[in-house]
Parts: sequence; structure tokens; C-alpha cells
Amino acid sequence: MHTSTHTVLYDPDGLIEAELPLDREPYECLVKAVLAWTDEVTVAVRDYEQIALQLTGHARAVASDVRRRADQLPKSSGPRALADVVLREAEGRLSAAIEGTVHCVQNRARLVRALYERLDRLEAALAPERVAPSGG
Repeated sequence: MHTSTHTVLYDPDGLIEAELPLDREPYECLVKAVLAWTDEVTVAVRDYEQIALQLTGHARAVASDVRRRADQLPKSSGPRALADVVLREAEGRLSAAIEGTVHCVQNRARLVRALYERLDRLEAALAPERVAPSGG
């Protein structure tokens, strides 16, 4: 007899993930700290790599949110077009190998910041559509 406590979920569109809010504040604090670094910062190469990995994973999650929000807008809308540009840029930057350097970590931090800025603008663009028109 085999009993399992695991449930396998089939979610090809990432809708389960879409319902979970990103834990934004710790990453915004990390981005702010990383961008304040100067060339004189001495952190072990492995620590740079770990921070870059954290920022990379979070950038991918934010990019997914940006894509979901952008897809809710008409294809001809300006905010969607700008989101597409930011997402293409993000894809290119995320495909670059992680290096254990200040420059690499700061580039990942800038990417997270840019993705959050785009996400906020998409949320603002979607807000009027979410308000029900008043019948008067």
C-alpha cells in the first residue's frame, strides 16, 4: 500500500503563481543596498554570486507578473508596447552568465528595479479598466 501526501498540480499557464503576491519589500531593500555599493566593497565572490542568483530568481518572477499584466491590455496600447520592450531587454540580461562581481550584481539589481517600475505603470494603466462604469 502506497500513500502519498503530495499533490501534483498541472498549471501550464502559471495561474497558481499569479495568485501569490511577490514579497516585494525585502527585494527592494536588497536592490537599494546593492546599488549603493561602491567599487571599494569587498564581498566574497561566492556571496556576489548568491546575491546575483537571488536577484535573478526574483527578476524572473517579476517579469512573469509584468507579462501577465501586459497581456491584459490591448496589443496596440502604449503601456503594453513598453512592457514588451522591457521584457525583451530583461530576457537578454537574464540570459547573461552570472559573475561574482559588483558590476554583475548591480546590473541584476537595476533589472529588478526596472521591472518593478514597469509593473507599477501597468497596474496604473489597468486601474481604470478595473473600475466599473457608473450607470447614471
